[in-house]
Amino acid sequence: MIEQLLTKAVLVGILTSGIRLATPYLYAAIGETFSQRSGVLNLGVEGQMLLGAFAAFYVSLTTGNLWLGMLAAIVTGLVMGLAMAFVSITLQAKQGISGIGFYLFGLGLSDLLFQKLMGTVETVSGFRPIYIPGLSDIPIIGEIFFNQNILVYGAYFLIFVAWFILNKTTLGLKIKAVGESPQAADSLGVSVSKVRYFTVTLGGVMSAIAGASLSIALLNVFQQNMTSGLGFIAVALVYFGGWRPWKVMIGALLFSMVNSLQLWVQVLNIPIPSDFAVMMPYVLTIFVLTVTVQRVRPPSALTKPFERGH
Repeated sequence: MIEQLLTKAVLVGILTSGIRLATPYLYAAIGETFSQRSGVLNLGVEGQMLLGAFAAFYVSLTTGNLWLGMLAAIVTGLVMGLAMAFVSITLQAKQGISGIGFYLFGLGLSDLLFQKLMGTVETVSGFRPIYIPGLSDIPIIGEIFFNQNILVYGAYFLIFVAWFILNKTTLGLKIKAVGESPQAADSLGVSVSKVRYFTVTLGGVMSAIAGASLSIALLNVFQQNMTSGLGFIAVALVYFGGWRPWKVMIGALLFSMVNSLQLWVQVLNIPIPSDFAVMMPYVLTIFVLTVTVQRVRPPSALTKPFERGH
């Protein structure tokens, strides 16, 4: 059994698909990192991903243009992010409860739209791997790292961008200040509401792009509840990474490699119950949360509404 997994072809396959499968985790988790760094917990990531996945797939299917599909996902994420920001920041609703509400809304609406507008599972020709002269031809390394589609490359580039914004820009300083001490940030002239609106809306857009990466770049299909808890894993990854983009990336790769491994276990017909294999990423989520929640300190103002003068 172990010998089947240790062959060169299988190991390269696991690593290649693991790099690719980390894409939706990265987009969703980095968006959630920005949101939580400013003090807002968004548990509606899964619902935003589902709507983004449907919007991207349906527009791509009907127009034949993948970039229009991506635009549709971005607009969908923008609307959902603004709605989440309004409920959490302006109305000051309990963030955990409102987030679950947005998740259920996204789950139900994506299912309804699928049934009314499509009715059956269809496929599209999604984003294809990009050949990079020289790099793609490197044995093993080229196949693993440089034979991916543009959304995969974009996800890893996003890690650097997120790190740079949070640590090297005035905007990043404001985001962290609002998440740690909104009263102090407000006294220095920083608009807490504007910063939080920006981060939560950005998180919505990133979640929708994560969904789009599933439906038009990785799987090239849309089906009901296709995220299967991926959005909640993305939220867990933020805790795993301690709200730091590079550590979030490490966590995303860990989860995607486990997911890739369980897929190969099924492909090779290794005598492990398929239900157990599918459970592996979720068992890992529980383990990670149990371990990391004890050793990381979240932003001080996370989930706490802000009112001037209080």
